[in-house]
Amino acid sequence: MNRLEQKKFDRRTELAEFLRSRRERLSPEQAGLPPGGRRRTPGLRRTEVALLAGVSVEWYTWLEQGREISVSAALLESLCRTLQLDAAERRHLFLLAHRQPPPADPPARRSIPSALQPFLDGLGLTPGCVLDARMTVVAWNKAFCAVFGDYDAWDEQERNLIWMTFTSPYLRQLKGEEWEAQALRLLAQFRAGYGRFVEDPWWAETLQELSQISPEFREMWSRHEVIETPEGRKHIRHPSAGLLTFEPLALQVIDSPDLQLLVNTPVPGSGTAEKIERLLADS
Repeated sequence: MNRLEQKKFDRRTELAEFLRSRRERLSPEQAGLPPGGRRRTPGLRRTEVALLAGVSVEWYTWLEQGREISVSAALLESLCRTLQLDAAERRHLFLLAHRQPPPADPPARRSIPSALQPFLDGLGLTPGCVLDARMTVVAWNKAFCAVFGDYDAWDEQERNLIWMTFTSPYLRQLKGEEWEAQALRLLAQFRAGYGRFVEDPWWAETLQELSQISPEFREMWSRHEVIETPEGRKHIRHPSAGLLTFEPLALQVIDSPDLQLLVNTPVPGSGTAEKIERLLADS
């Protein structure tokens, strides 16, 4: 039997070996420590990792030995910083130690990929936008503005779909009799995202504000509905163009996973594309 066949395969053994490999690849200088002379093995010593991570040497030794000990998320985060793990390594460490990925970081304010705006503009009569993780519209085209409002003139809060749904009379008019069903579905998608960022202060502040402003929001939020799939065929009652019918399509932006591309394709034969063309000509 070779060495690989004799090896014990389990989570704690894999966790121990992973930590050891990350420790051994990190030099004292990289960790901000003095060189410390010649070493029998490469990388940091266990005592140095324990010191930098703020844990006892005994506890860290047990962890590297694959013993049955509990590890809090805070201690894992400390080890991630000490061992200078990247995002993929951090996720791997949490999966080994907790059987679940690490808590998500608040979505970073980042620039929109340069290819997205030309793509939106190229959609022509198809309203399209880009949503961030908070369901705020961060990019849009002229057709989207023609149907859903003057996004060029609105601030960030006014461009948030949840905020608009429960505070904008214009959006309520667009949705007509379907407003309640669409609002509940949108809010269920919003809650699915909220689960990733519970500790982000923006969510708490927004939820508190909307709860004070809108009794309907307060009642719907209390239902704890969660859904991640987009809505089906969408009917919009535009004040001047009349009934518009769309097939919505939501796509994740590969190189920016916190962004979602939302395309509202006019249903063929419904007259929607022709109506949008007239709206754009009049704008």
